[in-house]
Amino acid sequence: MFDNLSNRLTDVFDGLKSKGRLTEDDINVAMKEIRMALLEADVNYKVVKQFTRTTKQRCLESDVLTSLTPAQNVVKVVLDEMTRLFGDEAELKFSNRIPNVIMLVGLQGSGKTTAAAKLAYRLKNSGHAPLLAACDVYRPAAADQLQTLGDDLGVKVFRGDGQHPVKIATDAVKEAVDSLRDVVIIDTAGRLHVDEQMMQEAAAIKEATEPDYVLMVLDAMTGQDVVNVASSFAKRVDFDGVILSKMDGDARGGGALSVREVTGKPIMFISSGEKPDSLEVFHPDRMAKRILGMGDVVSLIEKASVLAEEEMTHAEEERILKAQFTFDDFLTSMKQIRKMGGLASLVSTLPGGDKIVADGKVDESEIGRIEAIIHSMTVEERCKPQIINGSRRARIAAGAGVEVFDVNQLIKRFNETKKMVKKMSTEMQGRKGKKGKKGKRRRRMTLPGGMRMPEELEKLIEQQEQ
Repeated sequence: MFDNLSNRLTDVFDGLKSKGRLTEDDINVAMKEIRMALLEADVNYKVVKQFTRTTKQRCLESDVLTSLTPAQNVVKVVLDEMTRLFGDEAELKFSNRIPNVIMLVGLQGSGKTTAAAKLAYRLKNSGHAPLLAACDVYRPAAADQLQTLGDDLGVKVFRGDGQHPVKIATDAVKEAVDSLRDVVIIDTAGRLHVDEQMMQEAAAIKEATEPDYVLMVLDAMTGQDVVNVASSFAKRVDFDGVILSKMDGDARGGGALSVREVTGKPIMFISSGEKPDSLEVFHPDRMAKRILGMGDVVSLIEKASVLAEEEMTHAEEERILKAQFTFDDFLTSMKQIRKMGGLASLVSTLPGGDKIVADGKVDESEIGRIEAIIHSMTVEERCKPQIINGSRRARIAAGAGVEVFDVNQLIKRFNETKKMVKKMSTEMQGRKGKKGKKGKRRRRMTLPGGMRMPEELEKLIEQQEQ
């Protein structure tokens, strides 16, 4: 969503870095370009005006202009101000009350029902027992949609009489008490535009259930109109935070940058896809770094850690530590890349990665080719790659619909990866034996699939781990 804005800002910073020292005129030109980039991204003009004024004042301070690296200091100032623009990080904090109630509001089509299911999935994985309340009785099949999502995720859905939203909400709270569900998520009805009936119903449900949190679901692709919608709900319902949906769209993203500054309400979650696990906690500093082309290595590490815990059993871990690496393990790494959003999503979290993806230098089809080649192998060939001779390679290539050259390249990459795994396991065993000694040997890191990780990125990841 922020690709165009990120590219524009990166160009501005590259222009500053080409200058040895900066003058007030250089700052004025840079601020003008930043202002235009934000306006083109559909950021609210009042927000742009305040942002550029504050940023300019800080950039003109003597400790910025007279420093040895003034351009880098300007980037830091812009990063700080953009992080402030997104607001402080906010999280759900549940009380001892049973149940805690979360009420979702928003316009029709904003993604409320899907967001309710994703939030339930997230809470369930965090050890909670959520209950979904289907209070949208107007949109055809809205309750059926929520029921289907709930069944897929293993989350109970309360539908009540299916006619009276306020009664469904209050009965859902009673049901949660009786069935020992500690969180109720209320999916309310929306309209195509803000109207009095929707506001009255939302206010009535809020008064009847006394929710711990009222979260507004906003379609990030709506643009500046997001601000108008959020302001209307803030006056009547007084919500506590925002869930931004459809962050994977190709809109300009200005609404996301404007909503916190205009409404004063924090962005709590963002959603970037249809999968249940695509709802993520919003981190202002990480989003600001992504927009400024600095990547988001912390999120990459967190996501990879979760996948490693989910996918790798203790037996598999022990086998890999003993350097018994097979093509099945290689195939697992490909599946992990897909679960992390694909190769383009993975690369985009690295510093400068968004530009690489935008330039079309990431070939997503490569993962599919690798999977096809491995699936064309027999069980024995996957476990014992050394037996794959010329005739077997020709058969595998024909079965996968690729050239023998592609099979040879994969086997070569596999052997390189196996050597790295063996070296890493040896170093890890060595560190275990020297546990009491100071210092530790640095390990070479690889991306899934055997791709070598740049040394600068390794250092950055090690800093984050520390």
